[in-house]
Amino acid sequence: MSKSSGTKTQTRDVAAFISPLSINYLHIRNPWVSAFWSAAFPGFGQIMMCKYIIGYGLISWEFFINQKSGINLAILYSMIGEFDQAKHVINSRWFLLYIPLYIYGIWDSFTRTNLYKKDYILSYKKGYPVISKNINTFELNKLEKRNPFFSMVWSIFTPGMGYLYINRLLSVLVFLLWFIAIVYFSKLLPAIQLTMVGNFQASKQILDPQWLLYIPSIYLFVIYDYYVQTIEYNKIFEKEQAFYFKKEYQNKDFIMPN
Repeated sequence: MSKSSGTKTQTRDVAAFISPLSINYLHIRNPWVSAFWSAAFPGFGQIMMCKYIIGYGLISWEFFINQKSGINLAILYSMIGEFDQAKHVINSRWFLLYIPLYIYGIWDSFTRTNLYKKDYILSYKKGYPVISKNINTFELNKLEKRNPFFSMVWSIFTPGMGYLYINRLLSVLVFLLWFIAIVYFSKLLPAIQLTMVGNFQASKQILDPQWLLYIPSIYLFVIYDYYVQTIEYNKIFEKEQAFYFKKEYQNKDFIMPN
């Protein structure tokens, strides 16, 4: 049993859980959106649903298998019409291991979204209970309204910083480390420097496309996810406040308007 807004509630009925490191919650999502992000990059759909262990596991698997199989290079050569070169760089032994888990990630995000939608409806009907254990010795996470515009701005500067704004600290660490590794191994910054001084040929030669092609999916996802998560955090704040005031202060004889 857990306390929520002054009342006791079953753990299975909880709609949101606030901890010093993050806020996990249920809300209605479009299952096709979750499936789309899982198709763009395995694990993204699960992270959207706060399934961090599965999500980060799938992302780590994507990095490992993609590097071993050369999928990004094959995609690049296919996009520029060099299909023979694409077939040459792909490692079929690793690629065939990639396919089943890739399909599973899409299927899992789609089905879980529909499942959690039902759980959200049940939680909402029971008063949208929220468990808050938002403070400990090392950290404090306060439920408050935040501006989604700032989440987008910080994520544009550096993927991971938007999560810092909304206090999803594990995601900050993971995405920052991944992004730093991708930028380093792709040699993106030296290529930008060479481009700025007009040395376009050297810039093209120094880039590693196998690493570089991770950036678009990650960059677009974190901007989208920061924005959506900030809006949903604000909704949690409004719902929790509304249910609390209704229970504690509203006259029981009050007739709700139609």
